[in-house]
Amino acid sequence: MSQMGKIRIIGAGLAGCECAYQLLKRGYYVDLFEMRPNVQTPIHKTGKFAELVCSNSLKSTDINTAQGLLKYELGVLDSLILKCANKVRVPAGGALAVDRELFSEEIEKELSKFENLNIIRKECSEITSDTITVIATGPLTSDNLNEAILKLTGIERLHFYDAVAPIITTESVDMKKAFYAGRYGKGGDDYLNCPMNRDEYFKFYEALISAESVILKEFENKEIFNACMPIEVMAKKGIDSIRFGPLRPVGIRIPESDERPYAVVQLRKEDNFNNLLNIVGFQTNLKFGEQKKVFSLIPGLENAEFVRYGVMHRNTYIDAPKILKSDFSLINNENIYFAGQISGVEGYLESTMSGLISAINIDRKLRNKKYLQISENTATGSLIKYITSSSKNFQPMHVSFSLMPELEEKIRDKKLRKEKYSLRAIADVDKFANMINKE
Repeated sequence: MSQMGKIRIIGAGLAGCECAYQLLKRGYYVDLFEMRPNVQTPIHKTGKFAELVCSNSLKSTDINTAQGLLKYELGVLDSLILKCANKVRVPAGGALAVDRELFSEEIEKELSKFENLNIIRKECSEITSDTITVIATGPLTSDNLNEAILKLTGIERLHFYDAVAPIITTESVDMKKAFYAGRYGKGGDDYLNCPMNRDEYFKFYEALISAESVILKEFENKEIFNACMPIEVMAKKGIDSIRFGPLRPVGIRIPESDERPYAVVQLRKEDNFNNLLNIVGFQTNLKFGEQKKVFSLIPGLENAEFVRYGVMHRNTYIDAPKILKSDFSLINNENIYFAGQISGVEGYLESTMSGLISAINIDRKLRNKKYLQISENTATGSLIKYITSSSKNFQPMHVSFSLMPELEEKIRDKKLRKEKYSLRAIADVDKFANMINKE
């Protein structure tokens, strides 16, 4: 195989691993660079592939949601990440959540089956154009590689701040005050609920908005990505802001009284052994001592044992609309591709999608096949169009029906409208997959 047939992928996160799998199974030789554990990021804990550093949830499986539709599309296109996620899933109602340790192990196991994979455990700080290179280093790209990207693109990078939620042990929860139940009884009793009455909520709220946060000194202008807004920042928007957000009580009934709580904190399983729980929606930048003090005010969590405290960190991404083509290659350098969150997509499976589509495009390029663009009627295609054509105040985006072209017929019923969006997308992604398979 020629030198151009050997591909470099920088970063073994979700996008990098998916891209590697798609290329490896097509017979290409891949050099996969991963700097961890030799060089760590501010938030990763291990050197494992595809380590999930935020939530362990990959969101809804309902095909009539944008997230569920994306899963269908990835399944049709033979996504490694999705297959591994389904193998190690943990109960999470209508969502796909995984045991994060087993998830990483499964991905590494599947990739290690390929003899044409060369794993290089060191920091990659140079970008050369003589070999096709996929930069999939994620939002926590090293400073050295950031500088190389800046020189390559000639455009200032963007950034925002992101936060993750704490994880506690299951055995430390007071089960006399907490109970398992799904919202509206759907999806099984997969969430552990800690209900609050009015007085408990107000006490918790006052402590939350008064608690001390970590001061971020790196940058003066701190932009917080809305999808991962810290709970304390959200709370300061108004006394009911979190009660209509992550602490919303709708669809939950207290078993003993059959009454709806004033507010409720939900916890989701982190592993298949039911040893760890994630406090849902509690991304935070509070100091560790403050987290212990404030979150212990939640009924049932008075003696919570924290395995991981929430942290906040900087995420970086390129100004994709100015420099990226819809095949994920640079406008001014067709041998350099970007995939994952650094490309401007937001979310686990959105990152996975970008790695998968990048690989399909690289394969077609190396086989001198015509570029095949996926329809913007799909969750995949509409997100690609957004990140490569949005012109104003660009910020990372996840899949959404609002990104898709409007339906030909006007449908008022929201549920039926989503079903129509999904049916149209399914037809188009099936056509796309069939065209790839024929060639």
